[in-house]
Amino acid sequence: MIKNILIKFEEKIVKSFNTLYNSFKHLKKIIQHKYWVFVYCSKCGIIWRGIKHDLSKFSITEFFESVKYYKGTSSPIDECKKINGVSYAWMHHKGRNDHHYEYWVDNLDNGGTPTRMPYKCAVEMLCDFLAASRAYNGKSFTYEGTLQWWLNKLNSNPAIHYSTQYFISSILFDLFGEELRNVDDIIKMVLCPSNLRIQYIHSTHITEEQNKGFIELIKFQIKRKIV
Repeated sequence: MIKNILIKFEEKIVKSFNTLYNSFKHLKKIIQHKYWVFVYCSKCGIIWRGIKHDLSKFSITEFFESVKYYKGTSSPIDECKKINGVSYAWMHHKGRNDHHYEYWVDNLDNGGTPTRMPYKCAVEMLCDFLAASRAYNGKSFTYEGTLQWWLNKLNSNPAIHYSTQYFISSILFDLFGEELRNVDDIIKMVLCPSNLRIQYIHSTHITEEQNKGFIELIKFQIKRKIV
């Protein structure tokens, strides 16, 4: 009986230590991610959005669920969804942060209708994707890897408006192209506000079929390293 009590006590100590350890690791990952979001948002001309990005992650609802499912190599929200099928932290998060495309999906009773994301929201989402890739991939980060991740995401037919898909795809493809050419200041060339606005305005005139064709063209070119 004493042995069982000691075992349970040891298990509680280990669990408490793991929770504390994951809390610090998760906090570090949030700060690392927010740092890169701020860097990219500053380059893109949306500094205030870079400052207030993902502040809801410090809330009780989001923080402690993320600590519980923390892995360090992928989103704890995704891990929670794999195990439980749903994440309350994610539902809390997406409803308070308009840089997520899920925020812009309406008509859910009839399957959902994605709407075009406003310019600043779409740019912040781009910065969020790039920062997440930086935070989780570390020294192995490449713009090619981020583009490949994005193309894989599109294969699952996410509820993202086709014009927003085109905008994100065109910027990530440009970043990949400049990386392939070994351009020194990739960020300055591609993510300058004037270029982003031109690309965004152009995306608003794209049809759904044109977007599909553009995505297939990118897939063809990235396989052959053609830019």
